[in-house]
Amino acid sequence: MSKSKDIKLTFIDLFAGCGGLTEGFYRQGFKALTHVEYDHYACKSLSTRMKYYDYPENKISVLEKDITNNDILDCIEKEIKKETVDLLIGGPPCQAYSSLGRAKDENGMQTDPRNFLFESYERILTHFKPKIFVFENVTGLLSAKLGNQKILDIILTKLGLNYKLITNPNDMVLNSSDYGVPQVRKRIILIGVRKDIKLDPKDIYNGIIKTHYSPETSDKEKAKRKKFVTVKDAISDLPSLYAGQGEKQINHNVKEWNEFLENIRTKNDNTIFDHVARNHNDADKKRYNAMSKNKWTFKDLLEKRPDLNHIKQRVFDNSYVVQFWDLPARTIIAHLYKDGNQFIHPDYKQERTITPREAARLQSFPDNFVFEGSKTQQYKQIGNAVPPLMAEAIAKSIKKALLEL
Repeated sequence: MSKSKDIKLTFIDLFAGCGGLTEGFYRQGFKALTHVEYDHYACKSLSTRMKYYDYPENKISVLEKDITNNDILDCIEKEIKKETVDLLIGGPPCQAYSSLGRAKDENGMQTDPRNFLFESYERILTHFKPKIFVFENVTGLLSAKLGNQKILDIILTKLGLNYKLITNPNDMVLNSSDYGVPQVRKRIILIGVRKDIKLDPKDIYNGIIKTHYSPETSDKEKAKRKKFVTVKDAISDLPSLYAGQGEKQINHNVKEWNEFLENIRTKNDNTIFDHVARNHNDADKKRYNAMSKNKWTFKDLLEKRPDLNHIKQRVFDNSYVVQFWDLPARTIIAHLYKDGNQFIHPDYKQERTITPREAARLQSFPDNFVFEGSKTQQYKQIGNAVPPLMAEAIAKSIKKALLEL
């Protein structure tokens, strides 16, 4: 893993979060002109990462602003100083589009202002007219509606005014485990090409190479790819911890390297950050132990160990979930900042949920990526991010397309 050379392709990142999508483009040598992000600690993480990539002080640009502000275009203009924008990337907050969000809201999230954040994306896109844009979101966007109209159709109509798009929504769905991320995470990736450019967006999608197969890949496809990266591949080298243990920075040397670790860590690195376990009560520790030892679901636990029932019993399998060594993790979510019960460590002896560094590994963040803020803030940033290795697969294809123009 090394820093990529600057190839003078530029981008603006909207709804940047801590920079998961950005990281993939950094790794392919793209130059960030500015990032727009509302969350204070995510902005600090973005700035810290720009320093890692040797941006001079006067080029470290992170706008901690509400993207709906009337002056947002002027603020971005001031930051980028008339540089050409090759690419616009980003994904509006997804809660309003997520199936879970709609299920919990009595109005199906129809009145949620986040439904309209894509209009801010569209406004900035229309103003700067980059050659290509990348719009990322949850698959819930495929079925989300405003009244009788699908939100995706509204977005495709508006973003398609000046940009060529593919039309089959299924072709827009990428699964992170296909790109070497130790996690099953399906996301819509909408890529648009400006209409005056001789480039078919299909060619960009075709260039996003699936290097690994996922647990659901057909046998025919498996023959062409490597096996998915497992939770064991990603985190088993990390020191064992019990609840409440761990420090901000500790010495750590990898004894057994694998391809994934070589992708996210340098051989001469002997430290690890943020491998700090949450405190858990005794009842939860017993639940974690029994579930991970027996590979039980929460429903299994309630049936076989009624003494470990939860006072706020929620009988559905995603209340408490064990991650298994021999599979990719389930989708890492921002809910991690509230509790980690859906991400129980596979080693039953540790009786705990995953640490921020383990969550970051499962998202494919490099080990030298620093998440600013408290542990709660770190979990939130990690859960909201695009996995960098998936972002890099997208960046590779876009770089190739842009350099061939």
